Amino acid sequence: MLSSSVFSEVSRASIDTNAITTLCKAAGDPLRMQILRVLQQNSYGVMELCEVFDIRQSAMSHHLKILANASLVATRREGTSIFYRRNELNSDIDLQALQTSLFETIDNAVLDLNYINRLNSINTARSEASVSFFNRNADRFASNHDLIAGWDDYGESIETAMLRNQTNLNNALEIGPGYGQFLSTLSKQFNNVTALDSSIEMLDQCKQHAKTHNLENIDFILGDTSRALLDNKQYDFISINMVLHHNSTPPDIISDCANLLKANGILMVTELCEHDQEWVKNSCGDIWLGFLPESLTRWAKKAGLVDSNSLYITQRNGFRIQIRQFNLANP
Repeated sequence: MLSSSVFSEVSRASIDTNAITTLCKAAGDPLRMQILRVLQQNSYGVMELCEVFDIRQSAMSHHLKILANASLVATRREGTSIFYRRNELNSDIDLQALQTSLFETIDNAVLDLNYINRLNSINTARSEASVSFFNRNADRFASNHDLIAGWDDYGESIETAMLRNQTNLNNALEIGPGYGQFLSTLSKQFNNVTALDSSIEMLDQCKQHAKTHNLENIDFILGDTSRALLDNKQYDFISINMVLHHNSTPPDIISDCANLLKANGILMVTELCEHDQEWVKNSCGDIWLGFLPESLTRWAKKAGLVDSNSLYITQRNGFRIQIRQFNLANP
């Protein structure tokens, strides 16, 4: 006869085995492994995933349900849409090491070229919609964005953090400089400043700001971070203020920034924390409803950046701002 303690151990082991079996069965399908590969760093809706894999919605929903039941993917509702992302930490602590190892192995697998092309098409459409919004609304973007968080709400905190931690004052890059408020500070602190924006209308606004304030050490580049990489220029300091939630592939921006930084360089990211205010998509051109701090940390770590200082500001309107500093890890 088994003692109660032995029975307890057997019962617990049985539960653990069942959980392991569920996880392995969920991942043990070629299509579901490809889905997990696609969801490596970005979130996609059901219909977008149907487009990528060229299957019916009912079939895709079936596969996603299996993955969700095994805690391999997590969901996030944005209005009437549900977006799926990979769940980096299994809810069962005993399975977290196995799941991490599984994801690392899947990420080294080759992704079908057809899937890559379809993903690129989806991401390009997202980016073009965002750029089009800014080109159409450059003159009223500030008033709309102030409904969420304006420069006056977080600008001083960014400037203080930058001055406290920055020692190399040669080159600075601001990605998506808006109307150029931060450029005034950067221009005074750094020898050379680059303003990068994918919207020609917004870039023109920055040029006018620089002219009005006699900022003469600023170069203006039309394009995204992939365009900046072509110049083979590296920076001591890079700032991304309220930009990632307008971009189709935020992890790629973080990765590009890591490649643009000099040794001991600093990346400062100001972003909205995750929220449920769907109206910002139409009013402010947002693609994403903010981000979990853990997501920014994960993307930065994967890009070779080290999480440094963090500051969180809660607005009276309920929005929460995260100001994050990441340092380039030592080679």
